[in-house]
Amino acid sequence: MQLLVFILVYPILWLISILPYKPFYWLSDFVFFLVYTIFGYRKKVVYSNLKLVFPEKDEKELLQIQRKFYSHLIDTFMEMIKTMALSKADVKKRYDIVNLDVLKEIGKTKSVLIVCAHYANWEWNVSINNYVDFKGYAVYQKVANKYFDHWIRKVRARWNTELITQEETVKTVVRNVRDGVSSAYGMVSDQSPQAHRAPYWTEFMGIKVPVFSGAETMARKMDLAVVFLKVSKVKRGYYKAEFIPITTAGKSTEEHEITDKFLRLTEQQIRERPEHYLWTHRRWKHRDKADQH
Repeated sequence: MQLLVFILVYPILWLISILPYKPFYWLSDFVFFLVYTIFGYRKKVVYSNLKLVFPEKDEKELLQIQRKFYSHLIDTFMEMIKTMALSKADVKKRYDIVNLDVLKEIGKTKSVLIVCAHYANWEWNVSINNYVDFKGYAVYQKVANKYFDHWIRKVRARWNTELITQEETVKTVVRNVRDGVSSAYGMVSDQSPQAHRAPYWTEFMGIKVPVFSGAETMARKMDLAVVFLKVSKVKRGYYKAEFIPITTAGKSTEEHEITDKFLRLTEQQIRERPEHYLWTHRRWKHRDKADQH
């Protein structure tokens, strides 16, 4: 059954990926109409999240953000498909890294943990590995369909990126540190962990929630440098990426220092352009349990 689904879906994805940009974004507009207007996918969740973290905004403003968010969300999903046929020259034009020298300089002496949020286009972040000399890894969630999982790994490999699961991350870092292999590890670090497993609770967008601290734990134990990747949407289909150093020596940081800095940088990014954050996830679903921690 997995193979059948892959055989049926893959040709459609490939056809979408090779579309010229004008019809490609016309299709994105049509999908937006279906998702937002016809089906209303998770609109209640999105509005509830926006109202929760922006209590100072009125309904009209929240609805404007919501509509812009859905338009951006569909573009991001479509651009994920576009990656299949995206050339290095094209992605370099559309994903502009403004201070690559910062990452290269840090990478001369330390392996680097690159942390980012589900903001703007996080899918094209893997293209960074085309411009650095050290080995690049991206931590990802394994896809249930093994054929799609293999395909995703193959697509990412075009950008000199090796995908590793969360379970594989620690042993990969340990092995590379032991063997003296300079590496960069990319992690999207703003997910919501299970409340009973979360070692750390703190405020995110003004609300106390459980947060992942695995990136910090690894950085402090392995003495990794940590860099925040701030990606901004310049205009439709064009992004700007900037590296903001959090620490050049994870071992020298205080407990929660890296996590707190990451959260503050993410909050700043969200408040600048809230429509480019991923609001469909129930990021604040455990807030009612905060008094227990």
